[in-house]
Amino acid sequence: MEGRNVAAMRKILLGLAIVLSTSTAALAVDRWVHIKVEDGGANGEIVRVNVPLALAEKVLPAINTKELRGGKVKCNNAKIEEVDVRAILEAVRTAPDNEFVTVESKRNHVRVAKSAGHLLVKVQEWKGADKDNPDAKGKQETVDVSIPFPVIEALLSGEKDELDVLAAVRALGTIGDTVLVTVNDKDSKVRIWVDSRNTTE
Repeated sequence: MEGRNVAAMRKILLGLAIVLSTSTAALAVDRWVHIKVEDGGANGEIVRVNVPLALAEKVLPAINTKELRGGKVKCNNAKIEEVDVRAILEAVRTAPDNEFVTVESKRNHVRVAKSAGHLLVKVQEWKGADKDNPDAKGKQETVDVSIPFPVIEALLSGEKDELDVLAAVRALGTIGDTVLVTVNDKDSKVRIWVDSRNTTE
């Protein structure tokens, strides 16, 4: 009797494993990272890149350059020996939503905050501004970055001197639709996001 129960339990666990692996694979296939660049110049060129995360997972380990090997980027030039980036990010991750850094000047506004499980960085800069006339701010350029903490944690999951890009890509496959980076300046517009569509439109 006990043997039958064990056999039945094995079948249940095997079935559960198959369902979980299938659903995870489907999730990876359905997730796409998109990049759209619009040139504001006379040519008005638009570049669109649509890459399934499943493809990125397979290709990254096959790229072996000086900086990128096995899906990981070495950061030998980063002078952060005296700063434990992982400890800082863990402290921010577990802290309540808040605006941690705000810098305001006549030509720049910088904001670093945490909101809804994302690390947010927003930079505003005014080109051609008159430093003696703060109201004449000129052309505004903006950079907005919104990174889910699971992606940041995956990126930092390797050794201290490396970024695990492959792990970050896998983590992107587990999150919902999200815009990661938006850049607007006088010359171009850039947008990077993840969703379940295979086109940028």
